[in-house]
Amino acid sequence: MADVTNRLFLRHLRGAPTTWVRHHVRGTVRHEGIGQSFWYRPLTAVLSEVPIDDRELPLLFHARTMDFVDVTVQATVTYRVADPVVAASRLDFSIDPYQGAWRAQPLDQVATLLAELAQQPALDLLARLALTEALTAGIAPVREAVSAALGEDSRLADIGVRVVSARVVAIRPEPELERALQTPTREAVQVAADRATYSRRAQAVEQERAIAENELQSKIELARREQQLVEQRGANAHRRAELDAAAQLAAAEGDARRSRVLTAAEAEKDRTLAEAKAAGVRAVGLAEGDAEAARLAAYRDLPAGVLQALALKELAGQLPEIGQLTVTPDVVTGLVARLTNGAHQ
Repeated sequence: MADVTNRLFLRHLRGAPTTWVRHHVRGTVRHEGIGQSFWYRPLTAVLSEVPIDDRELPLLFHARTMDFVDVTVQATVTYRVADPVVAASRLDFSIDPYQGAWRAQPLDQVATLLAELAQQPALDLLARLALTEALTAGIAPVREAVSAALGEDSRLADIGVRVVSARVVAIRPEPELERALQTPTREAVQVAADRATYSRRAQAVEQERAIAENELQSKIELARREQQLVEQRGANAHRRAELDAAAQLAAAEGDARRSRVLTAAEAEKDRTLAEAKAAGVRAVGLAEGDAEAARLAAYRDLPAGVLQALALKELAGQLPEIGQLTVTPDVVTGLVARLTNGAHQ
């Protein structure tokens, strides 16, 4: 839609690069072309706007196959206005000079004509095809038939419209029939899926069996190695006991030998000590005898008074300590008399 701006009693129209605009004033063309921009008086202006860009028309129509089955055809037709001058003269593309909106719906007329022209060749072709053929290989023939019919139709050229392309998206039967047709394929796919499932389960069972056998072999090997380990441990314990017994025997023999040696050494030492002690005793006895004999020999030639004096001295050395001694004249007199007599003798 053109952009119309209000300025007092004038209007300004600014077109787009994809629209063709023509401006009539009293039957005379003042402006015409693509991307026009001009001022005009709405009371005297007659404006036409024709879009020249590519437009897509979606189509959805029903048809019947050779075996009397209703199908739905989904297609798309791309077209454009190739000759806007012809289109503006054959269809009402006039716009309101105040608002810039179309007074009629010219594109709806074009869409209706295209839909009728596209449906007729598709209906004729599908009426000659069976349902299975129409669903499996009918899209390409229907597309070619629709494109050929739209390209050769003179009514489109009369209004300045040219079809760019025609595409058939799908041909589908009713939902119940479509599900029924899909049932064999679904069953076949399900059978293949079940076969794959059973095969996978069989492989899983085989793998589980192989795993169980491997585990069993591993357990057998582990038990065998444990048996070897137990036997080796028993042999090691037996060998260790033999070595311990031999070591203890050697230690006992060494201790016994050491004890015998120590006993013999101690006996020899005791004997040596006894002999030395006996020799010492004999030597001491001989020395004491010799000393006594010498002392007696020395005393033999001494006077009796000296011997008495020595005897008193020896006796005094053996007596206990005397705290006080009282000497009377009688004692001293008698003692002096004896000493004097002894000296004279």
